[in-house]
Amino acid sequence: MRTIVMSTLLLALCAAPTVLAETQAPATDDEKILYALGLLVARNLAPVALTAEDLPQVQAGLADGVLGREPKVNLEEWGPRIQQFAQQRSTTANKRFLAEMASAPGAEKTDSGLIYFEIEPGSGASPTASDRVKVHYKGSLRDGTVFDSSYENGEPVEFPLNRVIKCWTEGLQKMKVGGKARLVCPADIAYGERGAPPRIGPNATLVFEVELLDILAEEAAKPAVETPSPDAP
Repeated sequence: MRTIVMSTLLLALCAAPTVLAETQAPATDDEKILYALGLLVARNLAPVALTAEDLPQVQAGLADGVLGREPKVNLEEWGPRIQQFAQQRSTTANKRFLAEMASAPGAEKTDSGLIYFEIEPGSGASPTASDRVKVHYKGSLRDGTVFDSSYENGEPVEFPLNRVIKCWTEGLQKMKVGGKARLVCPADIAYGERGAPPRIGPNATLVFEVELLDILAEEAAKPAVETPSPDAP
């Protein structure tokens, strides 16, 4: 809760008088830093799943607090409810997102909750859970924020398929070498309640785009990075 409250307070320092108004691109270095601060704060507030309709009330509380005006609610009474509110909002947003993904064209939802999209079919073999694989991938949060990418890191990764998150273990077995797929992973088959701080929060729904490059012979494979880690799903 303290992280959310402090992040909200920081938002007040860079909030414009009208939060919902479209603003011009920052021009000076100070403006760019303050704008970047706003983006970081928004990322920290992501668990609350704020909407445009919520922002006026958030801004009103921020303004009263920063300017030392009389609070309109008792913070000692309502402040402790923030964490539960954030959890409820996040759960609702996750359910809505997963329902939208499951109903999207080409979606295949499995019993575990994995939502699988084939982007490009492969023509090679499919791995088993005990195989080592070589993949390229990009991992994103529900809002599209990329938290890790082997493409950006400059090289594919290799790992035993039974030593990664359940979403990957299941999803990659549906692929063939040379294929690409999108895996939408509910939290309970990803990083669960613990998350993978600092980039993946608790109970986060994740989206991976995965390219299966090869199924490796054991002697040719590199040691796998231990999981859970956003650097090695």
